[in-house]
Amino acid sequence: MKKRDFIKLAGSLSAAMLAGNLAWAQTGKAWPASPVKIVVPFPAGGTTDVLGRILAEGLGRHFGQPFIVDNKPGAATILGAEAVARAPGDGYSLLLATPATLVTNRFTFKKLLYNPDAYEKIALVAVTPNLLVTSSSSPFKTLPELVAYARANPGKLTYASQGAGTLSHLAGEMLKSIARIDILHIPYKGAATGLPAVMSGEVSMYFDTITTSLPLIADGKLRALGVTSAQRSKIAPQVPTIAEQGYAGYDLAPWYALLSSPGTPAPVVKLLSDAMDKLMKDEAFQNKLAQLGAEPGQAGAKAVETMVRTELPKTEKLVKQAGLTMQ
Repeated sequence: MKKRDFIKLAGSLSAAMLAGNLAWAQTGKAWPASPVKIVVPFPAGGTTDVLGRILAEGLGRHFGQPFIVDNKPGAATILGAEAVARAPGDGYSLLLATPATLVTNRFTFKKLLYNPDAYEKIALVAVTPNLLVTSSSSPFKTLPELVAYARANPGKLTYASQGAGTLSHLAGEMLKSIARIDILHIPYKGAATGLPAVMSGEVSMYFDTITTSLPLIADGKLRALGVTSAQRSKIAPQVPTIAEQGYAGYDLAPWYALLSSPGTPAPVVKLLSDAMDKLMKDEAFQNKLAQLGAEPGQAGAKAVETMVRTELPKTEKLVKQAGLTMQ
C-alpha cells in the first residue's frame, strides 16, 4: 500500500472510530450494539418494501448488525410514521418515508399524530419516476394527441389513480393544470385494479410505477405517453418526459427518505448518513435501484429538507385544486 493511501485509510478509520466513540458517549454503548429496525409504512412486496430490504441488506453489511424491515402499512403511511415518532431517540428505529409522510399528509389530515419535521433526517435515498400509460389499443399515440382530444372534448377522458390524495392522483391534477384540460379522476385500490382498467379501456390513462408498467409495455398491452419526472428514466430512455413534450414545469415523482426517531444523537445520525453516502455510491446498490426504476438520491439532512421545501407549495396547490377535504 502506498504511503498516501495508508494515511487516507488511517484517517477514515480514525473518523469512524471517533464517531463511534461519540455515539457511545451519548447512548451509553457503541452503536449499533443490537439489530436496527427500518419501518416501511407499506405492505410487503411493493416498491417501498423492496427498497427497504435493499437498504437493510446494505446497512447491515456496513455495520455488521442486522437491519430488519418492519412493515406497518395503513392510513397513508401514518401508522408507520407514528410508530417511529414515538420510538426512543436512540437510532434503533428508522423510517423509510415517502411524499405522503412528509408532505401530502399535512394537507389531507386535520390532525397528524406525528410531526413531519421532528425526525432526524439521514438521506434522500431515491427518486422513482412514474409513467403516464394508456391502452395499446388507445387511439392516442402521443401525449399531445391525447391533450388535443381532451381540449376538444372536456370531461370525456378519465384517469385512474391508486386512490384520492395519492401521488398518482396528484399527477393527474398537475397534468390538468399545466395542459389546461378537463379529465375525470377515477380512484382504484392500487395497480392490481388500476392497470386492468386501463388495459381494458375502462379508463383512458393511468399514472403508474415504471417497473410494473414496463413489462406490460413490452408485451404490447400498454403504451407509454410520458415520464413524470424532470429527466428521462435510465431504464426507459426512449420515453420522453411530459415536460419536454410541451408541458413545461411538469415534475412529480415518488421519492424516499430515510429518517430516524426524533432525538437520535447527532453522532449516530452521522454514522448512518455516512453509511448511506457510501452505499449510494456503490455500483451494486445502484444496479439494484435501477431494477426498481429508481435513481440514487443524496445523503444528509439538507437533501431531504430541500426536497420537502420544494414539494410543499406544489402539493398544497394540487390538493386544493383536487378539492380534497381534510380527514
